[in-house]
Formats: sequence, structure tokens, C-alpha cells
Amino acid sequence: MQIQLKKYTLSLKHTFSISRESHDFQDSLVTCLSLNGETGFGEATANPYYKITVESMMQEIKKIEKEIISFNFTTPELFYQFLVDKGLTNFAICALDLAAHDLYGKLQGKTLYSLWNTNIEKYPTTNYTIGIASIDEMVAKMKEKPWPIYKIKLGTDKDVAIVKELRKHTNAIFRIDANCAWSPEETIHNAPILKDLGVEFLEQPLKADNWEGMEKVMHHSILPIIADESCIVESDVEKCGLHFSGINIKLTKCGGLTPALRMIKKGKELGLKVMVGCMTESSVGISAIAQLLPQLDYVDMDGAMLLKEDIAQGVQITDNGSVVFSNLNGSGITLL
Repeated sequence: MQIQLKKYTLSLKHTFSISRESHDFQDSLVTCLSLNGETGFGEATANPYYKITVESMMQEIKKIEKEIISFNFTTPELFYQFLVDKGLTNFAICALDLAAHDLYGKLQGKTLYSLWNTNIEKYPTTNYTIGIASIDEMVAKMKEKPWPIYKIKLGTDKDVAIVKELRKHTNAIFRIDANCAWSPEETIHNAPILKDLGVEFLEQPLKADNWEGMEKVMHHSILPIIADESCIVESDVEKCGLHFSGINIKLTKCGGLTPALRMIKKGKELGLKVMVGCMTESSVGISAIAQLLPQLDYVDMDGAMLLKEDIAQGVQITDNGSVVFSNLNGSGITLL
């Protein structure tokens, strides 16, 4: 098996701000795995919160490059276990696991969603994210991109006022993501006000390790609470079942499609709503997420829509939110 690593710096259409950081660019690692005339593509983006850079991922992968080249590739699951045994971070594993799944589908001559026996006739609509900015800027972003569902990033001293103002300009569903910025009391207080403003759910309002606070919120919030920073890997799902209404799985954080499929299954067994989110990936990562759509209740796969210029072709999202799947197999990806 041949391997190639490519670093990209993705330019964003707008400065993207959440409660703890802002950026205009997103560094991304794209991996290419080739076998028998087919090439699979995977992606993982850098993230300062988790202290992951493209360079650190590349260093990890290059240390075992010879072993990857000589690996007898048969299934993505066996390749994933090999990577776990080598001690790679989940971010680096994700980049390789996505490429392995794309490659496997291409070798099998099937899309991933068909290999998983799922039907793409019905699937959730992605939200479109509005990052923290001045109210005028946030309104302008909504007007620039009319959309049926917006994820609103909050974590300021005027969060409710922001939502009230945004509501004047659209009838779209709102989802609120405070990225760990609220207290339990603030969350419980805000929930009924936000529900009246057309908010569907709250995503990760409290710090990731505030389990006592999240249990309190779970029992007193009028809105559903979705875990994000509290649900990183497979072992987190069961704990989240006691503290949240649902989970938001990030492929980059959990280690790719292989663990994500197991997390989806476990979440459903626990009666949780299941969402998959993105981390400002290009169409490489977004097309992998799209293969999971029939299995999801909610999805946040707007990463490529936030970019000035994409680096790949794959799944396309139309102006009304519907998804056009690639006619290629695997995740349906080609690099531009």
C-alpha cells in the first residue's frame, strides 16, 4: 500500500469565532492511501484546544510509514486496530481511517453507505454555523446564506439578546452551541427563553468535566442537551447517557469512521439522539460524514461551505440543504 501526506491551509469565508478562539484559516492534513490502482482520501484538521497540529500528525504517521506500506490491507477495521496498537493520536488515526474506508469502498466497487446497508432516501439536513461576532455581522452572515437550520455559536455576556435579534430576521430552526461557556444556572435560566425563540437544543453548554452540573441541567432544562466536548471517544458514550439527551460525534476526535459507527450504535441502544459534527474540514472529511447520514438524527457537516475554496470534490450540498452524493464509490472523493 502506498501512502502520501498533504498539508493544506484552508481559507475561511469569514473569521470563525467560538467562545474560546477565533481564526481565519484552518490547517488540514489529507492522507492518500493507494492500492491496486485505487486511492482513498482521508482528512483531519488541526486543533489548538486539543494541541494537535498538522506537523504533529505527520510526524506520528511518518514514524510508522514503512509499516503502513507493508501492511496487508483487507478491511478498514483491521487497519484501524493496527493504528491504535501503534499508539497514534485519534486525529492522526482519523486521517488514515477515513482514507482506508474510502479506499475499501473503491476496491469493493460500492459506496460506504451501501456497504453499511443504509438507504440515502431519508436523511437529516445539515445546520449552517454562525460564529460569534457583532450582532450586525451575525445577521449579515444569515442573510448571505439563507438556510433552514442555523447553529449559533454563543458564549458572550449577551447571548440571549443575540438570539432575540437573530430571530427577527429568519424563521429557521436555531441550535445553540455555547462551547462550554455557561454555568448550570445560566443554562437552566436561558433554556425556556431560548425555546420560545425557536431553539431546538443546546450543545455542550457546560465545561466538559462538569458532570455534576450536567446532571443538574439534564433534570431541569426544558431544552434537550447534546454532548460535544464531553463525548470524544467510545468510552464516553455510556457516561453521556446519564447526563445528556444526545451526543455529537466528531470523526476527528474519536478516530474516524470505525469508532464512530460503534458510537452511533451504542448511542441508539442508550436512547440518545445521535449527531455527527465537523471541524471545518474540506469535502474530503465532509464526504466521509455524509456516508453516515441515514443513521443520524442531526448533522453538522457545513465545513466545506465555510471555505473560500474547496480542495476536493465529493458530496455536494445544495442551496435548499439537500445532498447530492458522488457517483464514485467509497466516500466519493477526488482531490482537485
